[in-house]
Amino acid sequence: MPARAQLSRPPLERMLRIHDELRRGALINCTKLMQALEVSRKTVVRDIAFMRDRLDLPIEFDAQIQAYRYTQPVNSFPTVHVTEGELLALLVAQRALQQYRGTPFHRQLEIAFEKLAGGLRDRISFSPADELRAVSFKNIGLGKTDLAVFNALSGAVLRQLEVAFDYRKPGDPGKSRRRVRPYHLANRENSWYLIGFDLERQGLRTFAVPRMADVAVTKEHFKRPADFSPEKFFASALGVLGGTGDHRVVIRFAATVAERVREREWHESQEMRELPGGALELRLRLGALLEVEQWVLGWGATAEVIGPPELRASIRKTAAALAGIYGA
Repeated sequence: MPARAQLSRPPLERMLRIHDELRRGALINCTKLMQALEVSRKTVVRDIAFMRDRLDLPIEFDAQIQAYRYTQPVNSFPTVHVTEGELLALLVAQRALQQYRGTPFHRQLEIAFEKLAGGLRDRISFSPADELRAVSFKNIGLGKTDLAVFNALSGAVLRQLEVAFDYRKPGDPGKSRRRVRPYHLANRENSWYLIGFDLERQGLRTFAVPRMADVAVTKEHFKRPADFSPEKFFASALGVLGGTGDHRVVIRFAATVAERVREREWHESQEMRELPGGALELRLRLGALLEVEQWVLGWGATAEVIGPPELRASIRKTAAALAGIYGA
C-alpha cells in the first residue's frame, strides 16, 4: 500500500464520496477511485462491497463501460438509523444552532446538521412542530467576531504558527502590536478568546478576539508545551480571567435567590452550605477577584461577600459610588 494511504479519508467519508460520484452518474472505477481517495485497490473494493452488501445500495460493475453504477435511483446515503426520540433531539439541536448565528461556527454547524438530516428523510416521517414550540435558546450579549480574524487564528493554532496583531485593552483608546504563540481558542461567556504566550511579556495571556485587528500569521513555528491544557489554565477563573492568586471567596445569598444559586454549577471548586431560614453560603477558590466582584454585584442586595476582606472592601467602595449616582 502506498505510504500516502495512511493519510486517507475516514471510511465513511470515502463511501460518501463514492456515493456522490455514483449518484451523479460519473464513470468511476477502481483506478479512478484509488487516485481520488488516495487509497489502495483493496480498500476501494472493500468500501464498495460494504456499501452493496451491508447498506443495500444497488451498486454493480458494468463491464461495457468499465465503471461502477447505481442500477436504480438513490436519493440519500443510509448511514443513520434513529428513533423518533432521537430525531426530536436532532431537531432540538437544530433550534439550538440559532444561538450561534453571527459567529464563525454557525455555517459549519448548519452544514453538519444538513448532512445528518439528509440521510433520514427516506426513513422517518415525523412532524415535531408542536413539541418544538416549547423549546428555545437565548444567550444575552453574544460576542461579535470577525470571521477573517477567527479563521486566521484557528489556522495558526492548528499549525502552531506565531501570530502578530494589534490589540486594544478595555478602556484604552490606543492599540499595541503584540506577537504571540497561539495555544488555544476558547468560547467563554459567549465570546471568543485566544490563550497564547506573549513573546514580549514572556508569559501566558488571554486576548479577546473582538479586540484584535490586522492579524498576520507568520512562518515561525513553535511547539505547544506538553503540560498546557485549557482546563488547567481556566481552573482558577470564574469565567475568563484567571490569576495566580489563591482567594477563598465566601458569599451569603438570601433565601429569595438561594434556590437559583443551588440549581447551577458556578465553578469546579464550589461548596455550598445551608443556612437558617433558607439562606445559602457559597464558597469558591479563585485566582482573581475582578470577575467574582462583578458577578456578586449582579445579585444586588441579595448577596453579601463575607470574605476575603479585599473583595468585601471593593464591593463597599462600589456600593458607595452607586449611592452617589442614584442618591443616598
